[in-house]
Amino acid sequence: MQRIYQTERLLLKVLDKSCAEQVLDYYVRNKEFLKEWEALKEEEFYTKTSQEELLDEDYRDINNRSALRLWIYKKENPERIIGNIAFTNIVRGVFLSCFLGYRLDKEEINKGYMTEAAGKGITIMFEDYGLHRIEANIMPKNLRSLKVVEKLGFYKEGIARSYLKINGKWEDHIHMVILNKKMHT
Repeated sequence: MQRIYQTERLLLKVLDKSCAEQVLDYYVRNKEFLKEWEALKEEEFYTKTSQEELLDEDYRDINNRSALRLWIYKKENPERIIGNIAFTNIVRGVFLSCFLGYRLDKEEINKGYMTEAAGKGITIMFEDYGLHRIEANIMPKNLRSLKVVEKLGFYKEGIARSYLKINGKWEDHIHMVILNKKMHT
């Protein structure tokens, strides 16, 4: 398993529990900012122990190729996390698909970092994992996130009504998809 990937400006790292402090720092810094876009989190989530457990789960999933979470760092600051991209629920067989989720530090939005990181992640999923399809489900009001996937070539397949419980409320999501063009020749 490759542990570090690079883009022009970023390092994308697979982390283990030894990096729990960095992950916790990221989540604490962005607690209020991310609240609007994510499921409600218990206070226990914001502990080193909880982050160690979650990193252990991620590492197991990465090793069995059922998911891939990459933590995002700027090359000039390789110790400070600015976000992550996650490819989850990887399904093999005739489906060859997964879901994409991502989050970015409130101080780093609108700089192209997420488009850069997710673009690299998509390449990994299509080329290294051999997937055919990646799906992203985004709330209609999350215009920044919609812009990211549109730049990457995703197209709208429809609306998923009351799809996820975000910040305590069931929210509709736009179902966006990108297909691996190399598998359509």
